[in-house]
Amino acid sequence: MPEGFSVDVSKAVGHKFPADTVACTRRDFLLYALSVGVPETELQWLYELDVDFAPLPTYPICLLLKSDDWDVNSFMERWQIGGPTPGIPPFDLNKIVHGEQKLEVIKPFPLEGGRFKSIKTCLGVYDKGSGMLIDSAIDLYGEEDNIHYTRMITRMFVRGYGGWNGPKGPKAISYDPPSREPDAVDRFATQPNQALLYRLSGDFNPLHADVNLAPTVGYPKPILHGLCSYGKCAHSILKHFGNNEADRFKSIEARFASPVFPGETVEVLMWKVPSNDAKVDGVIFQARVKERNVQVLTNGYATILKEDSNDAKL
Repeated sequence: MPEGFSVDVSKAVGHKFPADTVACTRRDFLLYALSVGVPETELQWLYELDVDFAPLPTYPICLLLKSDDWDVNSFMERWQIGGPTPGIPPFDLNKIVHGEQKLEVIKPFPLEGGRFKSIKTCLGVYDKGSGMLIDSAIDLYGEEDNIHYTRMITRMFVRGYGGWNGPKGPKAISYDPPSREPDAVDRFATQPNQALLYRLSGDFNPLHADVNLAPTVGYPKPILHGLCSYGKCAHSILKHFGNNEADRFKSIEARFASPVFPGETVEVLMWKVPSNDAKVDGVIFQARVKERNVQVLTNGYATILKEDSNDAKL
Protein backbone atom coordinates (compact mmCIF):
# COMPACT_ATOMS: atom_id res chain seq x y z
CA MET A 1 0.00 0.00 0.00
CA PRO A 2 1.32 3.49 -0.85
CA GLU A 3 2.52 5.39 2.19
CA GLY A 4 -0.21 7.48 3.76
CA PHE A 5 -3.05 5.84 1.85
CA SER A 6 -6.23 5.95 3.91
CA VAL A 7 -9.94 5.82 3.12
CA ASP A 8 -12.64 7.93 4.76
CA VAL A 9 -15.40 5.34 4.61
CA SER A 10 -18.01 7.77 5.96
CA LYS A 11 -17.59 9.98 2.88
CA ALA A 12 -17.46 7.12 0.37
CA VAL A 13 -20.34 4.88 1.43
CA GLY A 14 -23.68 6.11 0.21
CA HIS A 15 -22.22 8.47 -2.37
CA LYS A 16 -24.45 8.63 -5.44
CA PHE A 17 -22.72 9.56 -8.69
CA PRO A 18 -24.29 11.80 -11.34
CA ALA A 19 -26.63 9.91 -13.67
CA ASP A 20 -25.02 8.64 -16.87
CA THR A 21 -27.04 8.25 -20.07
CA VAL A 22 -26.67 4.95 -21.91
CA ALA A 23 -28.49 3.55 -24.95
CA CYS A 24 -28.98 0.39 -27.00
CA THR A 25 -30.99 -1.06 -29.87
CA ARG A 26 -32.07 -4.50 -31.03
CA ARG A 27 -28.84 -4.68 -33.03
CA ASP A 28 -26.90 -4.57 -29.76
CA PHE A 29 -28.96 -7.47 -28.39
CA LEU A 30 -28.15 -9.58 -31.45
CA LEU A 31 -24.43 -8.83 -31.31
CA TYR A 32 -24.27 -9.60 -27.58
CA ALA A 33 -26.01 -12.95 -28.01
CA LEU A 34 -23.58 -13.95 -30.75
CA SER A 35 -20.59 -12.87 -28.67
CA VAL A 36 -21.53 -15.05 -25.66
CA GLY A 37 -21.88 -18.17 -27.79
CA VAL A 38 -25.61 -18.50 -28.45
CA PRO A 39 -25.91 -21.10 -31.25
CA GLU A 40 -27.58 -20.34 -34.56
CA THR A 41 -30.42 -22.72 -33.68
CA GLU A 42 -31.74 -20.35 -30.98
CA LEU A 43 -33.09 -17.59 -33.19
CA GLN A 44 -35.17 -16.00 -30.44
CA TRP A 45 -31.94 -14.33 -29.27
CA LEU A 46 -30.44 -13.83 -32.75
CA TYR A 47 -33.25 -12.79 -35.11
CA GLU A 48 -35.31 -9.69 -34.44
CA LEU A 49 -38.36 -11.02 -36.33
CA ASP A 50 -38.56 -14.27 -34.38
CA VAL A 51 -41.92 -14.50 -32.62
CA ASP A 52 -40.15 -15.00 -29.27
CA PHE A 53 -37.39 -12.43 -29.82
CA ALA A 54 -35.97 -10.91 -26.63
CA PRO A 55 -32.62 -9.66 -25.32
CA LEU A 56 -30.64 -12.03 -23.15
CA PRO A 57 -31.38 -10.94 -19.56
CA THR A 58 -27.73 -10.18 -18.84
CA TYR A 59 -27.39 -7.70 -21.72
CA PRO A 60 -27.74 -4.60 -19.44
CA ILE A 61 -24.26 -5.31 -18.03
CA CYS A 62 -22.86 -4.11 -21.36
CA LEU A 63 -24.33 -0.65 -20.77
CA LEU A 64 -21.99 -0.02 -17.83
CA LEU A 65 -19.24 0.84 -20.30
CA LYS A 66 -20.99 1.33 -23.64
CA SER A 67 -22.35 4.92 -23.20
CA ASP A 68 -25.09 6.35 -25.45
CA ASP A 69 -23.39 6.13 -28.84
CA TRP A 70 -22.10 3.36 -31.07
CA ASP A 71 -18.48 4.33 -31.66
CA VAL A 72 -15.54 2.79 -29.82
CA ASN A 73 -14.63 4.64 -26.64
CA SER A 74 -11.80 5.05 -24.15
CA PHE A 75 -12.07 2.32 -21.53
CA MET A 76 -10.34 4.45 -18.89
CA GLU A 77 -12.61 7.43 -19.55
CA ARG A 78 -15.74 5.31 -19.31
CA TRP A 79 -14.43 3.60 -16.19
CA GLN A 80 -14.04 6.96 -14.45
CA ILE A 81 -17.37 8.43 -15.56
CA GLY A 82 -18.96 10.45 -12.78
CA GLY A 83 -15.64 11.37 -11.18
CA PRO A 84 -13.78 9.98 -8.15
CA THR A 85 -15.44 8.54 -5.06
CA PRO A 86 -15.27 10.98 -2.12
CA GLY A 87 -13.08 9.66 0.67
CA ILE A 88 -11.00 7.36 -1.55
CA PRO A 89 -7.59 8.82 -2.51
CA PRO A 90 -6.34 8.35 -6.09
CA PHE A 91 -5.09 4.84 -6.86
CA ASP A 92 -3.55 2.97 -9.79
CA LEU A 93 -6.43 1.89 -12.03
CA ASN A 94 -4.24 -0.87 -13.46
CA LYS A 95 -4.48 -2.60 -10.08
CA ILE A 96 -8.26 -3.14 -10.39
CA VAL A 97 -9.57 -6.70 -10.69
CA HIS A 98 -13.26 -7.48 -11.28
CA GLY A 99 -14.01 -9.64 -8.26
CA GLU A 100 -17.72 -10.45 -8.36
CA GLN A 101 -20.81 -9.47 -10.30
CA LYS A 102 -24.53 -9.72 -9.55
CA LEU A 103 -27.47 -8.78 -11.76
CA GLU A 104 -31.08 -8.59 -10.63
CA VAL A 105 -33.97 -8.20 -13.08
CA ILE A 106 -36.48 -5.72 -11.67
CA LYS A 107 -38.55 -5.58 -14.86
CA PRO A 108 -37.89 -7.32 -18.21
CA PHE A 109 -35.83 -5.13 -20.53
CA PRO A 110 -37.63 -3.35 -23.41
CA LEU A 111 -37.59 -5.42 -26.61
CA GLU A 112 -36.70 -2.37 -28.71
CA GLY A 113 -33.90 -1.14 -26.44
CA GLY A 114 -33.91 2.59 -25.74
CA ARG A 115 -32.20 5.24 -23.64
CA PHE A 116 -31.59 4.73 -19.95
CA LYS A 117 -30.27 6.49 -16.88
CA SER A 118 -27.45 4.62 -15.15
CA ILE A 119 -27.14 5.63 -11.49
CA LYS A 120 -24.17 4.36 -9.49
CA THR A 121 -24.02 4.27 -5.69
CA CYS A 122 -21.08 3.27 -3.48
CA LEU A 123 -22.30 0.54 -1.12
CA GLY A 124 -19.09 -0.22 0.76
CA VAL A 125 -15.31 0.08 0.91
CA TYR A 126 -13.44 -2.68 2.72
CA ASP A 127 -9.88 -3.34 3.81
CA LYS A 128 -8.98 -6.91 2.84
CA GLY A 129 -5.33 -6.69 3.87
CA SER A 130 -3.87 -7.45 0.45
CA GLY A 131 -6.12 -4.91 -1.20
CA MET A 132 -9.21 -2.72 -1.12
CA LEU A 133 -12.67 -3.98 -2.05
CA ILE A 134 -15.20 -1.50 -3.47
CA ASP A 135 -18.87 -2.49 -3.69
CA SER A 136 -21.09 -0.48 -6.03
CA ALA A 137 -24.72 -0.70 -7.15
CA ILE A 138 -25.72 0.46 -10.63
CA ASP A 139 -29.44 0.95 -11.26
CA LEU A 140 -30.87 1.33 -14.76
CA TYR A 141 -34.02 3.42 -15.26
CA GLY A 142 -35.81 4.29 -18.48
CA GLU A 143 -34.91 7.83 -19.52
CA GLU A 144 -38.51 8.74 -20.35
CA ASP A 145 -40.68 6.32 -18.33
CA ASN A 146 -38.36 6.22 -15.27
CA ILE A 147 -39.09 2.49 -14.90
CA HIS A 148 -36.50 0.65 -12.80
CA TYR A 149 -35.34 -2.22 -15.04
CA THR A 150 -32.15 -3.65 -13.56
CA ARG A 151 -29.90 -3.49 -10.52
CA MET A 152 -26.28 -4.61 -10.83
CA ILE A 153 -23.88 -5.08 -7.91
CA THR A 154 -20.20 -4.88 -8.83
CA ARG A 155 -17.33 -5.80 -6.50
CA MET A 156 -13.94 -4.47 -7.56
CA PHE A 157 -10.71 -5.51 -5.84
CA VAL A 158 -7.79 -3.07 -5.93
CA ARG A 159 -4.56 -5.02 -5.45
CA GLY A 160 -1.98 -3.61 -3.04
CA TYR A 161 -4.25 -1.01 -1.41
CA GLY A 162 -5.11 -2.78 1.84
CA GLY A 163 -3.80 -2.33 5.37
CA TRP A 164 -5.40 1.05 6.16
CA ASN A 165 -7.29 -0.37 9.18
CA GLY A 166 -10.67 -0.15 7.53
CA PRO A 167 -13.71 -2.43 7.94
CA LYS A 168 -13.27 -6.00 6.71
CA GLY A 169 -16.79 -6.24 5.34
CA PRO A 170 -19.54 -8.84 5.80
CA LYS A 171 -18.85 -12.52 5.36
CA ALA A 172 -19.67 -13.63 1.84
CA ILE A 173 -22.42 -16.17 1.19
CA SER A 174 -21.05 -19.49 -0.05
CA TYR A 175 -22.86 -21.43 -2.75
CA ASP A 176 -21.33 -24.89 -2.59
CA PRO A 177 -22.44 -27.40 -5.23
CA PRO A 178 -24.33 -30.45 -3.96
CA SER A 179 -22.34 -33.65 -3.63
CA ARG A 180 -23.77 -35.18 -6.80
CA GLU A 181 -23.21 -34.98 -10.52
CA PRO A 182 -24.43 -31.74 -12.14
CA ASP A 183 -28.03 -31.69 -13.31
CA ALA A 184 -26.87 -30.08 -16.56
CA VAL A 185 -23.59 -29.34 -18.31
CA ASP A 186 -23.16 -26.94 -21.22
CA ARG A 187 -20.07 -26.21 -23.30
CA PHE A 188 -18.91 -23.01 -24.96
CA ALA A 189 -16.14 -23.58 -27.52
CA THR A 190 -14.76 -20.05 -27.65
CA GLN A 191 -13.13 -18.93 -30.87
CA PRO A 192 -9.68 -17.32 -31.17
CA ASN A 193 -11.43 -14.03 -31.98
CA GLN A 194 -14.04 -14.31 -29.18
CA ALA A 195 -12.71 -11.36 -27.16
CA LEU A 196 -12.51 -9.21 -30.31
CA LEU A 197 -16.18 -9.99 -30.94
CA TYR A 198 -17.37 -9.49 -27.36
CA ARG A 199 -15.67 -6.10 -27.00
CA LEU A 200 -17.95 -4.69 -29.71
CA SER A 201 -20.72 -4.69 -27.09
CA GLY A 202 -18.96 -1.86 -25.29
CA ASP A 203 -16.05 -3.12 -23.15
CA PHE A 204 -13.03 -1.80 -25.03
CA ASN A 205 -10.43 -2.59 -22.36
CA PRO A 206 -7.17 -3.06 -24.34
CA LEU A 207 -6.32 -6.07 -22.17
CA HIS A 208 -8.69 -8.09 -24.34
CA ALA A 209 -7.17 -7.09 -27.69
CA ASP A 210 -3.61 -5.74 -27.39
CA VAL A 211 -1.03 -8.52 -27.80
CA ASN A 212 1.72 -6.18 -26.57
CA LEU A 213 -0.12 -5.04 -23.45
CA ALA A 214 -1.14 -8.47 -22.14
CA PRO A 215 2.43 -9.62 -21.20
CA THR A 216 3.01 -6.41 -19.22
CA VAL A 217 0.23 -7.41 -16.80
CA GLY A 218 1.18 -11.07 -16.54
CA TYR A 219 -0.70 -12.77 -19.39
CA PRO A 220 0.91 -14.42 -22.43
CA LYS A 221 -1.82 -13.04 -24.68
CA PRO A 222 -5.11 -11.12 -24.44
CA ILE A 223 -7.74 -12.75 -22.23
CA LEU A 224 -11.47 -13.19 -22.74
CA HIS A 225 -13.76 -10.84 -20.83
CA GLY A 226 -14.99 -12.49 -17.65
CA LEU A 227 -18.43 -11.08 -18.41
CA CYS A 228 -18.48 -13.03 -21.68
CA SER A 229 -18.25 -16.33 -19.77
CA TYR A 230 -20.74 -14.88 -17.25
CA GLY A 231 -23.24 -14.16 -20.03
CA LYS A 232 -22.83 -17.67 -21.41
CA CYS A 233 -23.54 -19.12 -17.95
CA ALA A 234 -26.75 -17.09 -17.74
CA HIS A 235 -27.83 -18.33 -21.18
CA SER A 236 -27.07 -21.95 -20.26
CA ILE A 237 -29.04 -21.69 -17.00
CA LEU A 238 -32.05 -20.16 -18.72
CA LYS A 239 -31.93 -22.78 -21.48
CA HIS A 240 -31.74 -25.78 -19.16
CA PHE A 241 -33.96 -24.62 -16.30
CA GLY A 242 -36.18 -21.87 -17.73
CA ASN A 243 -37.10 -23.23 -21.19
CA ASN A 244 -35.33 -20.19 -22.71
CA GLU A 245 -38.18 -17.96 -21.51
CA ALA A 246 -36.56 -14.57 -20.92
CA ASP A 247 -39.18 -13.33 -18.46
CA ARG A 248 -38.43 -16.19 -16.06
CA PHE A 249 -34.85 -15.06 -15.43
CA LYS A 250 -34.60 -13.20 -12.09
CA SER A 251 -30.97 -12.96 -10.94
CA ILE A 252 -27.42 -14.19 -11.28
CA GLU A 253 -24.21 -13.72 -9.30
CA ALA A 254 -20.72 -15.20 -9.46
CA ARG A 255 -17.07 -14.69 -8.54
CA PHE A 256 -14.37 -14.33 -11.20
CA ALA A 257 -11.63 -16.82 -10.35
CA SER A 258 -9.31 -17.15 -13.38
CA PRO A 259 -9.15 -15.89 -16.97
CA VAL A 260 -10.13 -17.73 -20.12
CA PHE A 261 -7.93 -17.49 -23.21
CA PRO A 262 -9.85 -17.18 -26.49
CA GLY A 263 -9.95 -20.57 -28.20
CA GLU A 264 -10.45 -22.54 -24.99
CA THR A 265 -13.60 -24.48 -24.10
CA VAL A 266 -15.69 -23.24 -21.18
CA GLU A 267 -17.77 -25.88 -19.41
CA VAL A 268 -20.76 -24.71 -17.37
CA LEU A 269 -21.80 -27.08 -14.56
CA MET A 270 -25.26 -26.51 -13.05
CA TRP A 271 -27.19 -27.90 -10.07
CA LYS A 272 -30.86 -27.13 -9.39
CA VAL A 273 -31.40 -26.43 -5.68
CA PRO A 274 -34.26 -25.23 -3.45
CA SER A 275 -34.55 -21.49 -2.82
CA ASN A 276 -36.01 -19.40 -0.02
CA ASP A 277 -38.70 -18.13 -2.38
CA ALA A 278 -41.45 -20.59 -3.27
CA LYS A 279 -41.88 -18.91 -6.67
CA VAL A 280 -38.34 -19.51 -7.90
CA ASP A 281 -35.83 -22.30 -8.38
CA GLY A 282 -32.21 -21.79 -7.39
CA VAL A 283 -29.33 -22.89 -9.60
CA ILE A 284 -25.79 -23.21 -8.28
CA PHE A 285 -23.20 -23.14 -11.05
CA GLN A 286 -19.50 -23.13 -11.84
CA ALA A 287 -17.56 -22.59 -15.04
CA ARG A 288 -14.20 -24.14 -15.87
CA VAL A 289 -11.77 -24.35 -18.77
CA LYS A 290 -11.94 -27.90 -20.05
CA GLU A 291 -8.40 -28.01 -21.48
CA ARG A 292 -6.71 -26.85 -18.25
CA ASN A 293 -9.32 -27.99 -15.70
CA VAL A 294 -9.21 -24.52 -14.14
CA GLN A 295 -12.24 -22.89 -12.58
CA VAL A 296 -13.00 -19.49 -14.07
CA LEU A 297 -16.32 -18.66 -12.36
CA THR A 298 -17.08 -19.86 -8.84
CA ASN A 299 -19.70 -19.32 -6.14
CA GLY A 300 -22.30 -18.93 -8.87
CA TYR A 301 -25.99 -18.71 -8.07
CA ALA A 302 -28.99 -17.83 -10.22
CA THR A 303 -32.75 -17.76 -9.73
CA ILE A 304 -35.41 -18.71 -12.29
CA LEU A 305 -39.16 -18.29 -11.90
CA LYS A 306 -40.94 -21.63 -11.75
CA GLU A 307 -43.00 -22.45 -14.82
CA ASP A 308 -46.27 -22.41 -12.88
CA SER A 309 -45.50 -19.12 -11.11
CA ASN A 310 -48.05 -16.35 -11.71
CA ASP A 311 -45.17 -13.90 -12.16
CA ALA A 312 -43.85 -15.98 -15.07
CA LYS A 313 -47.16 -15.61 -16.89
CA LEU A 314 -47.40 -11.83 -16.67
